[in-house]
Amino acid sequence: MAPVNVRLNPTGFVLSIVLLVCIALYAFGLPSWLGRKEERISMKELLSVSIELARRGGVKVKAVAESHKLKAEVKSRTEEGAKEMRTDGDMESHRELIHGFAKAYPAMKVISEEHDRTPVDLSTVASVNKHLNEVREVVESDQSIPISQITIWVDPLDATKEYTENLKEYVTTMVCVAVKGQPVIGVIHKPFEDSTAWAWVGYGHSKNLQKADRDTRNQNKKIIVSMSHTGTVAEVAKQAFGLDTTITRAGGAGYKTLEVIKGNAHAYVHSTHIKKWDICAGNAILSAVDGKMTTLNGDYIDYSFNSERKVKTGLLATIYDHNDYLEKLQPITKKEVKVELSNIGSR
Repeated sequence: MAPVNVRLNPTGFVLSIVLLVCIALYAFGLPSWLGRKEERISMKELLSVSIELARRGGVKVKAVAESHKLKAEVKSRTEEGAKEMRTDGDMESHRELIHGFAKAYPAMKVISEEHDRTPVDLSTVASVNKHLNEVREVVESDQSIPISQITIWVDPLDATKEYTENLKEYVTTMVCVAVKGQPVIGVIHKPFEDSTAWAWVGYGHSKNLQKADRDTRNQNKKIIVSMSHTGTVAEVAKQAFGLDTTITRAGGAGYKTLEVIKGNAHAYVHSTHIKKWDICAGNAILSAVDGKMTTLNGDYIDYSFNSERKVKTGLLATIYDHNDYLEKLQPITKKEVKVELSNIGSR
Protein backbone atom coordinates (compact mmCIF):
# COMPACT_ATOMS: atom_id res chain seq x y z
CA MET A 1 0.00 0.00 0.00
CA ALA A 2 1.41 3.38 -1.03
CA PRO A 3 2.22 5.84 1.82
CA VAL A 4 -0.35 8.53 2.45
CA ASN A 5 0.84 12.12 2.77
CA VAL A 6 -1.13 14.11 5.35
CA ARG A 7 -0.88 17.86 5.00
CA LEU A 8 -2.07 20.15 7.78
CA ASN A 9 -4.10 23.15 6.84
CA PRO A 10 -2.25 26.05 8.58
CA THR A 11 -5.43 28.08 8.95
CA GLY A 12 -7.32 25.17 10.46
CA PHE A 13 -4.43 24.42 12.84
CA VAL A 14 -4.32 28.01 14.14
CA LEU A 15 -8.11 28.08 14.58
CA SER A 16 -7.92 24.82 16.55
CA ILE A 17 -5.28 26.29 18.90
CA VAL A 18 -7.32 29.47 19.41
CA LEU A 19 -10.40 27.37 20.17
CA LEU A 20 -8.50 25.31 22.75
CA VAL A 21 -7.14 28.47 24.43
CA CYS A 22 -10.65 29.96 24.57
CA ILE A 23 -12.01 26.78 26.16
CA ALA A 24 -9.19 26.81 28.75
CA LEU A 25 -9.77 30.48 29.60
CA TYR A 26 -13.51 29.85 29.93
CA ALA A 27 -12.90 26.89 32.21
CA PHE A 28 -10.08 28.25 34.37
CA GLY A 29 -10.18 32.03 33.93
CA LEU A 30 -7.34 34.40 33.08
CA PRO A 31 -3.96 33.76 34.73
CA SER A 32 -3.32 36.11 37.66
CA TRP A 33 -0.41 37.86 35.92
CA LEU A 34 -2.63 38.66 32.93
CA GLY A 35 -5.98 39.29 34.52
CA ARG A 36 -4.96 41.57 37.38
CA LYS A 37 -3.72 45.11 37.33
CA GLU A 38 -0.81 45.74 39.66
CA GLU A 39 -1.74 47.30 42.98
CA ARG A 40 -0.82 50.96 43.24
CA ILE A 41 0.00 52.59 46.56
CA SER A 42 -0.90 56.09 47.72
CA MET A 43 2.39 57.45 49.03
CA LYS A 44 0.55 59.93 51.23
CA GLU A 45 -1.27 57.06 52.93
CA LEU A 46 1.94 55.05 53.17
CA LEU A 47 3.59 58.00 54.93
CA SER A 48 0.80 58.03 57.54
CA VAL A 49 1.10 54.27 58.03
CA SER A 50 4.89 54.53 58.42
CA ILE A 51 4.57 57.25 61.07
CA GLU A 52 1.94 55.38 63.06
CA LEU A 53 3.82 52.08 62.98
CA ALA A 54 7.12 53.70 64.01
CA ARG A 55 5.26 55.10 67.02
CA ARG A 56 3.65 51.74 67.81
CA GLY A 57 7.09 50.17 67.76
CA GLY A 58 8.30 52.92 70.06
CA VAL A 59 5.54 52.17 72.56
CA LYS A 60 6.80 48.57 72.76
CA VAL A 61 10.43 49.69 73.12
CA LYS A 62 9.51 51.97 76.01
CA ALA A 63 7.25 49.39 77.70
CA VAL A 64 9.98 46.74 77.70
CA ALA A 65 12.48 49.22 79.16
CA GLU A 66 10.05 50.18 81.92
CA SER A 67 9.45 46.52 82.74
CA HIS A 68 13.22 46.10 83.39
CA LYS A 69 13.03 42.78 81.52
CA LEU A 70 15.10 43.47 78.43
CA LYS A 71 16.41 39.87 78.09
CA ALA A 72 19.48 41.22 76.31
CA GLU A 73 21.63 38.80 74.33
CA VAL A 74 24.56 39.09 71.93
CA LYS A 75 23.33 38.13 68.46
CA SER A 76 26.62 38.83 66.62
CA ARG A 77 29.75 40.97 66.61
CA THR A 78 30.86 43.69 64.24
CA GLU A 79 34.10 43.45 62.28
CA GLU A 80 35.73 45.56 65.01
CA GLY A 81 34.57 43.06 67.63
CA ALA A 82 31.81 45.21 69.14
CA LYS A 83 28.77 43.34 70.44
CA GLU A 84 25.55 43.56 68.43
CA MET A 85 22.74 43.17 70.93
CA ARG A 86 19.14 42.02 70.71
CA THR A 87 16.49 42.54 73.38
CA ASP A 88 12.80 41.94 73.86
CA GLY A 89 12.41 45.61 72.95
CA ASP A 90 13.83 44.89 69.49
CA MET A 91 11.56 41.91 68.96
CA GLU A 92 8.35 43.46 70.31
CA SER A 93 8.89 46.54 68.13
CA HIS A 94 9.74 44.33 65.14
CA ARG A 95 6.45 42.44 65.45
CA GLU A 96 4.49 45.67 65.77
CA LEU A 97 6.05 47.05 62.59
CA ILE A 98 6.04 43.91 60.45
CA HIS A 99 2.53 42.84 61.42
CA GLY A 100 1.24 46.38 60.95
CA PHE A 101 2.61 46.64 57.43
CA ALA A 102 1.28 43.15 56.62
CA LYS A 103 -2.16 44.26 57.81
CA ALA A 104 -2.12 47.48 55.78
CA TYR A 105 -0.33 46.17 52.68
CA PRO A 106 -0.24 42.35 52.48
CA ALA A 107 1.85 42.34 49.28
CA MET A 108 4.41 44.93 50.42
CA LYS A 109 8.13 44.04 50.53
CA VAL A 110 9.47 44.86 54.00
CA ILE A 111 13.05 44.37 55.23
CA SER A 112 13.71 44.44 58.98
CA GLU A 113 16.84 44.13 61.07
CA GLU A 114 15.16 41.40 63.12
CA HIS A 115 13.47 38.13 62.14
CA ASP A 116 10.57 36.24 63.69
CA ARG A 117 8.95 33.19 62.10
CA THR A 118 6.12 32.92 64.60
CA PRO A 119 2.84 32.86 62.61
CA VAL A 120 0.36 35.64 63.31
CA ASP A 121 -3.37 35.99 62.77
CA LEU A 122 -3.63 39.39 61.07
CA SER A 123 -7.26 39.69 62.14
CA THR A 124 -5.92 40.29 65.66
CA VAL A 125 -3.67 43.15 64.48
CA ALA A 126 -5.12 46.63 64.93
CA SER A 127 -5.89 48.53 61.72
CA VAL A 128 -3.51 51.34 60.84
CA ASN A 129 -4.59 54.94 60.28
CA LYS A 130 -3.80 55.94 56.68
CA HIS A 131 -4.94 59.54 57.09
CA LEU A 132 -3.05 61.22 59.92
CA ASN A 133 -3.99 64.86 60.45
CA GLU A 134 -0.36 65.93 60.75
CA VAL A 135 0.28 64.58 57.25
CA ARG A 136 -2.83 66.18 55.75
CA GLU A 137 -1.85 69.54 57.24
CA VAL A 138 1.54 69.50 55.53
CA VAL A 139 1.26 67.34 52.40
CA GLU A 140 -1.10 68.83 49.82
CA SER A 141 -0.74 66.41 46.91
CA ASP A 142 -0.22 62.69 46.46
CA GLN A 143 1.58 60.20 44.26
CA SER A 144 0.49 56.70 43.23
CA ILE A 145 3.30 54.14 42.86
CA PRO A 146 3.13 50.48 41.71
CA ILE A 147 3.73 48.27 44.73
CA SER A 148 6.48 46.33 42.93
CA GLN A 149 8.63 49.48 42.91
CA ILE A 150 8.45 49.96 46.69
CA THR A 151 10.71 48.50 49.38
CA ILE A 152 10.28 49.33 53.06
CA TRP A 153 13.26 49.20 55.43
CA VAL A 154 12.59 49.15 59.17
CA ASP A 155 14.87 49.32 62.18
CA PRO A 156 12.69 48.32 65.14
CA LEU A 157 15.22 49.62 67.67
CA ASP A 158 18.25 51.65 66.64
CA ALA A 159 21.02 51.93 69.28
CA THR A 160 20.27 48.63 71.02
CA LYS A 161 23.59 48.63 72.89
CA GLU A 162 22.83 52.07 74.29
CA TYR A 163 19.30 50.87 75.12
CA THR A 164 20.78 48.15 77.33
CA GLU A 165 22.96 50.80 79.03
CA ASN A 166 19.96 53.07 79.73
CA LEU A 167 21.27 55.74 77.32
CA LYS A 168 17.73 56.42 76.16
CA GLU A 169 18.39 59.66 74.26
CA TYR A 170 20.03 57.71 71.41
CA VAL A 171 17.21 55.18 70.94
CA THR A 172 14.90 55.45 67.91
CA THR A 173 12.52 53.36 65.83
CA MET A 174 12.83 53.97 62.10
CA VAL A 175 10.90 53.36 58.89
CA CYS A 176 12.08 54.14 55.37
CA VAL A 177 10.27 53.85 52.05
CA ALA A 178 12.41 53.40 48.95
CA VAL A 179 11.06 53.66 45.40
CA LYS A 180 13.19 52.05 42.71
CA GLY A 181 16.00 51.95 45.26
CA GLN A 182 15.85 55.64 46.17
CA PRO A 183 14.89 56.65 49.75
CA VAL A 184 11.88 58.98 49.52
CA ILE A 185 10.09 58.69 52.89
CA GLY A 186 11.85 58.61 56.25
CA VAL A 187 10.49 58.38 59.79
CA ILE A 188 12.67 58.60 62.91
CA HIS A 189 10.76 58.27 66.18
CA LYS A 190 12.29 58.85 69.63
CA PRO A 191 10.17 56.75 72.00
CA PHE A 192 11.53 58.18 75.25
CA GLU A 193 10.90 61.76 74.10
CA ASP A 194 7.72 60.91 72.19
CA SER A 195 8.92 62.97 69.23
CA THR A 196 8.79 62.00 65.58
CA ALA A 197 10.70 63.49 62.66
CA TRP A 198 9.40 62.55 59.22
CA ALA A 199 9.80 63.68 55.64
CA TRP A 200 8.72 62.85 52.11
CA VAL A 201 11.16 64.10 49.49
CA GLY A 202 9.56 66.84 47.40
CA TYR A 203 6.29 66.85 49.36
CA GLY A 204 7.01 68.08 52.87
CA HIS A 205 8.24 67.21 56.34
CA SER A 206 7.15 67.30 59.97
CA LYS A 207 6.85 70.72 61.56
CA ASN A 208 9.49 69.89 64.16
CA LEU A 209 12.10 69.22 61.47
CA GLN A 210 14.04 72.43 60.86
CA LYS A 211 17.51 72.31 59.36
CA ALA A 212 20.20 74.59 60.72
CA ASP A 213 21.23 77.70 58.82
CA ARG A 214 24.56 77.59 57.07
CA ASP A 215 27.27 78.60 59.54
CA THR A 216 29.44 81.12 57.72
CA ARG A 217 31.87 81.56 60.61
CA ASN A 218 35.33 80.08 60.15
CA GLN A 219 34.99 77.70 63.08
CA ASN A 220 36.37 74.30 63.91
CA LYS A 221 34.61 71.35 62.33
CA LYS A 222 32.22 69.34 64.49
CA ILE A 223 32.08 65.69 63.45
CA ILE A 224 29.74 63.12 64.97
CA VAL A 225 30.79 59.47 64.93
CA SER A 226 29.59 56.14 66.28
CA MET A 227 30.00 55.30 69.94
CA SER A 228 30.09 51.54 69.43
CA HIS A 229 31.37 51.08 65.83
CA THR A 230 34.13 53.69 65.81
CA GLY A 231 36.92 52.03 63.86
CA THR A 232 39.55 54.66 63.02
CA VAL A 233 37.05 57.35 62.10
CA ALA A 234 38.08 59.81 64.84
CA GLU A 235 41.70 59.74 63.67
CA VAL A 236 40.59 59.99 60.04
CA ALA A 237 38.45 63.06 60.82
CA LYS A 238 41.30 64.85 62.61
CA GLN A 239 43.67 64.13 59.73
CA ALA A 240 41.11 65.44 57.24
CA PHE A 241 39.86 68.53 59.07
CA GLY A 242 42.61 69.40 61.55
CA LEU A 243 43.63 68.48 65.08
CA ASP A 244 41.23 71.05 66.51
CA THR A 245 38.24 69.16 65.05
CA THR A 246 35.59 68.41 67.67
CA ILE A 247 34.67 64.72 67.71
CA THR A 248 31.35 63.76 69.31
CA ARG A 249 30.65 60.08 69.93
CA ALA A 250 26.99 59.11 69.94
CA GLY A 251 24.80 56.05 69.60
CA GLY A 252 22.29 55.35 66.85
CA ALA A 253 22.55 56.31 63.19
CA GLY A 254 19.12 57.95 63.34
CA TYR A 255 20.14 60.13 66.27
CA LYS A 256 23.39 61.18 64.59
CA THR A 257 21.65 62.12 61.34
CA LEU A 258 19.18 64.33 63.19
CA GLU A 259 22.08 66.02 65.00
CA VAL A 260 23.54 66.97 61.62
CA ILE A 261 20.21 68.40 60.46
CA LYS A 262 19.91 70.46 63.66
CA GLY A 263 23.42 71.85 63.20
CA ASN A 264 24.85 70.23 66.33
CA ALA A 265 27.36 68.52 64.03
CA HIS A 266 28.63 69.54 60.61
CA ALA A 267 28.98 65.97 59.38
CA TYR A 268 28.28 62.38 60.38
CA VAL A 269 31.19 60.17 59.36
CA HIS A 270 31.31 56.36 59.55
CA SER A 271 34.31 54.44 58.22
CA THR A 272 33.29 50.79 58.68
CA HIS A 273 30.44 48.62 57.40
CA ILE A 274 26.92 49.80 58.23
CA LYS A 275 23.51 48.18 57.65
CA LYS A 276 21.00 49.87 55.37
CA TRP A 277 18.10 49.72 57.84
CA ASP A 278 20.28 51.91 60.10
CA ILE A 279 20.61 54.70 57.54
CA CYS A 280 17.73 54.59 55.04
CA ALA A 281 15.29 56.75 57.06
CA GLY A 282 17.97 59.34 57.79
CA ASN A 283 18.99 59.34 54.14
CA ALA A 284 15.42 60.13 53.05
CA ILE A 285 15.02 62.90 55.64
CA LEU A 286 18.36 64.46 54.69
CA SER A 287 17.37 64.46 51.01
CA ALA A 288 14.06 66.14 51.87
CA VAL A 289 15.88 69.08 53.51
CA ASP A 290 18.49 69.33 50.72
CA GLY A 291 21.18 67.47 52.63
CA LYS A 292 23.14 64.55 51.30
CA MET A 293 24.22 61.06 52.33
CA THR A 294 26.73 59.02 50.34
CA THR A 295 29.43 56.43 50.84
CA LEU A 296 32.93 57.77 51.50
CA ASN A 297 33.56 57.09 47.81
CA GLY A 298 30.84 59.61 46.98
CA ASP A 299 28.37 57.01 45.70
CA TYR A 300 24.64 57.21 46.38
CA ILE A 301 23.21 54.22 48.22
CA ASP A 302 20.85 51.73 46.56
CA TYR A 303 17.98 50.55 48.77
CA SER A 304 16.40 48.13 46.27
CA PHE A 305 14.96 44.92 47.69
CA ASN A 306 17.65 42.73 46.09
CA SER A 307 20.55 45.03 46.93
CA GLU A 308 23.34 44.24 49.39
CA ARG A 309 22.13 44.72 52.98
CA LYS A 310 25.38 46.41 54.05
CA VAL A 311 27.19 49.52 52.90
CA LYS A 312 30.86 48.52 52.92
CA THR A 313 32.53 51.76 51.86
CA GLY A 314 31.75 54.02 54.81
CA LEU A 315 29.27 56.85 55.14
CA LEU A 316 29.16 60.63 55.02
CA ALA A 317 26.06 62.68 55.89
CA THR A 318 25.96 66.48 55.68
CA ILE A 319 23.57 69.38 55.24
CA TYR A 320 26.04 71.69 53.50
CA ASP A 321 29.29 71.41 51.50
CA HIS A 322 29.13 67.65 51.04
CA ASN A 323 31.68 67.53 48.24
CA ASP A 324 34.16 69.60 50.25
CA TYR A 325 34.01 67.05 53.05
CA LEU A 326 34.44 64.19 50.58
CA GLU A 327 37.49 65.79 49.00
CA LYS A 328 39.18 66.09 52.38
CA LEU A 329 38.22 62.61 53.55
CA GLN A 330 38.87 60.53 50.43
CA PRO A 331 42.69 60.67 50.29
CA ILE A 332 42.87 59.52 53.92
CA THR A 333 40.15 56.86 53.74
CA LYS A 334 41.70 55.36 50.60
CA LYS A 335 45.03 55.16 52.43
CA GLU A 336 43.25 53.47 55.36
CA VAL A 337 41.71 50.89 53.02
CA LYS A 338 45.12 50.05 51.53
CA VAL A 339 46.60 49.55 55.00
CA GLU A 340 43.68 47.32 56.01
CA LEU A 341 44.01 45.22 52.86
CA SER A 342 47.75 44.79 53.39
CA ASN A 343 47.08 43.71 57.00
CA ILE A 344 44.56 41.14 55.79
CA GLY A 345 47.04 39.85 53.21
CA SER A 346 49.75 39.39 55.83
CA ARG A 347 47.58 37.31 58.19
